Amino acid sequence: MCRSIKPLRTTTGPATDDEVLAAALQFVRKVSGFRAPSKANEEAFNAAVGDITAATGRLLRALPPKKEVPVRD
Repeated sequence: MCRSIKPLRTTTGPATDDEVLAAALQFVRKVSGFRAPSKANEEAFNAAVGDITAATGRLLRALPPKKEVPVRD
Protein backbone atom coordinates (compact mmCIF):
# COMPACT_ATOMS: atom_id res chain seq x y z
CA MET A 1 0.00 0.00 0.00
CA CYS A 2 2.61 2.56 1.03
CA ARG A 3 5.50 1.73 -1.22
CA SER A 4 7.66 4.61 -0.04
CA ILE A 5 7.57 3.48 3.59
CA LYS A 6 10.76 1.56 4.19
CA PRO A 7 10.94 -1.37 6.59
CA LEU A 8 11.80 -0.09 10.05
CA ARG A 9 12.80 -3.42 11.59
CA THR A 10 16.17 -4.23 10.07
CA THR A 11 19.37 -6.02 10.99
CA THR A 12 21.31 -2.73 11.05
CA GLY A 13 19.80 -1.53 14.32
CA PRO A 14 16.66 0.11 15.64
CA ALA A 15 14.79 2.72 13.66
CA THR A 16 15.30 6.32 14.70
CA ASP A 17 12.45 8.44 16.04
CA ASP A 18 12.61 10.47 12.80
CA GLU A 19 12.23 7.31 10.68
CA VAL A 20 9.22 6.19 12.71
CA LEU A 21 7.61 9.63 12.44
CA ALA A 22 8.25 9.79 8.67
CA ALA A 23 6.63 6.38 8.18
CA ALA A 24 3.61 7.40 10.27
CA LEU A 25 3.23 10.64 8.34
CA GLN A 26 3.43 8.82 5.00
CA PHE A 27 0.83 6.30 6.17
CA VAL A 28 -1.61 9.00 7.30
CA ARG A 29 -1.11 10.90 4.05
CA LYS A 30 -1.88 7.76 2.05
CA VAL A 31 -4.93 6.77 4.09
CA SER A 32 -6.40 10.29 4.31
CA GLY A 33 -5.61 11.33 0.77
CA PHE A 34 -4.10 14.61 2.05
CA ARG A 35 -0.51 15.63 1.50
CA ALA A 36 -1.16 18.45 3.95
CA PRO A 37 -4.48 18.76 5.76
CA SER A 38 -6.67 21.83 5.68
CA LYS A 39 -7.09 23.84 8.88
CA ALA A 40 -10.40 22.02 9.43
CA ASN A 41 -8.67 18.61 9.27
CA GLU A 42 -5.32 19.49 10.80
CA GLU A 43 -6.11 18.43 14.38
CA ALA A 44 -7.40 14.99 13.34
CA PHE A 45 -4.51 14.51 10.89
CA ASN A 46 -1.86 15.39 13.48
CA ALA A 47 -3.53 13.24 16.13
CA ALA A 48 -3.49 10.27 13.76
CA VAL A 49 0.21 10.82 13.02
CA GLY A 50 0.90 10.89 16.75
CA ASP A 51 -1.15 7.76 17.42
CA ILE A 52 0.51 5.81 14.63
CA THR A 53 3.98 7.00 15.65
CA ALA A 54 3.35 5.81 19.21
CA ALA A 55 1.87 2.47 18.11
CA THR A 56 4.76 1.85 15.72
CA GLY A 57 7.28 2.61 18.45
CA ARG A 58 5.55 0.19 20.82
CA LEU A 59 5.52 -2.50 18.16
CA LEU A 60 9.18 -2.11 17.28
CA ARG A 61 10.22 -2.14 20.95
CA ALA A 62 8.17 -5.30 21.59
CA LEU A 63 9.65 -7.28 18.71
CA PRO A 64 12.92 -9.15 19.18
CA PRO A 65 15.91 -7.78 17.27
CA LYS A 66 16.02 -8.96 13.68
CA LYS A 67 18.92 -11.28 13.01
CA GLU A 68 20.83 -11.54 9.77
CA VAL A 69 20.08 -14.69 7.87
CA PRO A 70 23.30 -16.45 6.89
CA VAL A 71 23.82 -16.78 3.17
CA ARG A 72 24.23 -20.35 2.02
CA ASP A 73 26.86 -21.21 -0.56
